[in-house]
Amino acid sequence: MRIIRFLDGQRKRLAAVTDDETAYRLPQPDFMTLIHQARERGISPVQLVESAFSPTSELAGDWTSLHLVTPLDAPEVWAAGVTYQRSREARNYEATDGRLDAETFYDKVYDAERPEIFFKSTAARTIGPNEAVTLRSDSTWQIPEPELGLVLAADGSIVGYIVGNDMSCRDIEGENPLYLPQAKIWRNSCSIGPAIRLAETVQNPYAFSIVCEIYREGRMVVKSQTSTSELNRKLDELVSFLAKDNDLFDGTVLLTGTSIVPPNDFTLEPGDRIEISISSIGTLVNPVLSN
Repeated sequence: MRIIRFLDGQRKRLAAVTDDETAYRLPQPDFMTLIHQARERGISPVQLVESAFSPTSELAGDWTSLHLVTPLDAPEVWAAGVTYQRSREARNYEATDGRLDAETFYDKVYDAERPEIFFKSTAARTIGPNEAVTLRSDSTWQIPEPELGLVLAADGSIVGYIVGNDMSCRDIEGENPLYLPQAKIWRNSCSIGPAIRLAETVQNPYAFSIVCEIYREGRMVVKSQTSTSELNRKLDELVSFLAKDNDLFDGTVLLTGTSIVPPNDFTLEPGDRIEISISSIGTLVNPVLSN
């Protein structure tokens, strides 16, 4: 069961998408209200959602043709780094001018007890399906980072899974690790969507398949695939470090890192199209514009 949000005139509405791709309009105003109503009634979110299914609530046509927006207004988006071996290798390449035999602090954080967790975005800075991500004007080496996102309640529980794109400037981050905020945060550098998979419907979160395709002038120029089975960290471990001595807000999203890094000679260009798919969640599509 997935939850989407779409524009109905000027109003944002919530809907549920079943595994047979049928969509039903929901009465709740937002995703976290749905979660809390289920808890208050002592039932699962799926049970609450299914109670709203009726012939009159069914949406006609293909739900992907709706004007989709972010499935929730995430008050904060955080991200974890160097959680996959591929990310470790890419960060080392950036930091050492391609000398892969040199050990760096990225090797240390990959093996350390404490993971790397950094602030990525706010609701006002986060875009959704089919909206344009933008390129930072002072970077010449920029890529998408396809990631599984965790949707968190204020108590730290994982209530859903979402597709995320953590746009990154490889040259800025590689120049100096203290430049990380500038390498990660700028206008329209974070995208989430198109749906939230309810956590209770996921048997094994380490079995998600993640695929990234990048198109330029209608031609695929990058395609790569991975699985969350390659994660070097447990999801609960990442959440525990984010929540430690910290206030979590309902609907916070934690991106869990990437194992998909385009070739070292590749950088995004205006006019490109990024498609990030995670099995049983959906495909997040974003065109690319200059800033």
